[in-house]
Amino acid sequence: MQLHLVRPYQVLSVLALSGLGGCLAPATVATIHATQEGSARVELDGEPFATVHFAAEPRPFVHPLYAAGGMPVTRSWPMAVAPGEAQDHPHHQSFWFAHGDVNGFNFWHHSGRDERIELDGEVALLERPCGAKICARYRWLAEEQRLVCTEERWLTFHHYEEGRYVDVETTLTPAGEPLVLGDTKEGILALRLHPALRLEGEVAAGSIVNSEGVRDGECWGKRAAWVEYSGPIDGREVGVAIFDHPSNVRHPTWWHARGYGLVAANPFGIGAFEGQPQGTGDLTVEVGESITFRYRILIHTGEWTPARVQAAYEHYTGG
Repeated sequence: MQLHLVRPYQVLSVLALSGLGGCLAPATVATIHATQEGSARVELDGEPFATVHFAAEPRPFVHPLYAAGGMPVTRSWPMAVAPGEAQDHPHHQSFWFAHGDVNGFNFWHHSGRDERIELDGEVALLERPCGAKICARYRWLAEEQRLVCTEERWLTFHHYEEGRYVDVETTLTPAGEPLVLGDTKEGILALRLHPALRLEGEVAAGSIVNSEGVRDGECWGKRAAWVEYSGPIDGREVGVAIFDHPSNVRHPTWWHARGYGLVAANPFGIGAFEGQPQGTGDLTVEVGESITFRYRILIHTGEWTPARVQAAYEHYTGG
């Protein structure tokens, strides 16, 4: 594994390839600190933002993920133990990208089987004054060394006004046979949030709203351009939203949004979400083609109205 830290941001073609927009906050200084354990720590103006575990097994994940002021917004377990956290669903690792049915293989659960998303070659760590990018390539493997697909994943960390943002762009390409993304609620871009943002539980004080004005438990399985969880964490109001980009397949997506703090954008789980026949949500990517997913995660402090979240969404989409 090789790490390349580019300082300052000089690879101009990267921005055009990623399609993630320009410099949003010139006063912000972003830095990346690489470790020898296959991870990179991102800071904004010296404050912690995120640690990307790009070489983790059986799949990469991001943990911790912080709001401004060093406030963690995702669950610590199973990476660490923290007060008030449920120790369920050990495959819910803070912030991850995976799917439960890829050519019949389950990359979502840590079920003891052989499915894994494995780092493939170099990792690019790119800094510039207002943001940081981490690019990695992965191989989705099953049955020892069976290559199901390849992935190129871009994570961009930046700041605008009172929000922090993580832009995700990932492209899956079939390997040798068509790629079938199956109809299951277990996928694809997911967060397991801080227990205070839950609707239920010992320290739960959160609420959920989506772009259609649907609230709380009714958000599960509904289509929307975005979903936001918000509530007080240690006395400070915090919100976390995921934006579904209009270029994504089947936009606006369905949401696996649970009261216990799981939120995932999933364009494939139509059978579960809408009670349709199993397989309704299947999607096939032919050999020689690829599929790209784009999402933005917004992390803000203070109370934001749905209208303000919508304005941030429109800023992201160019609307």
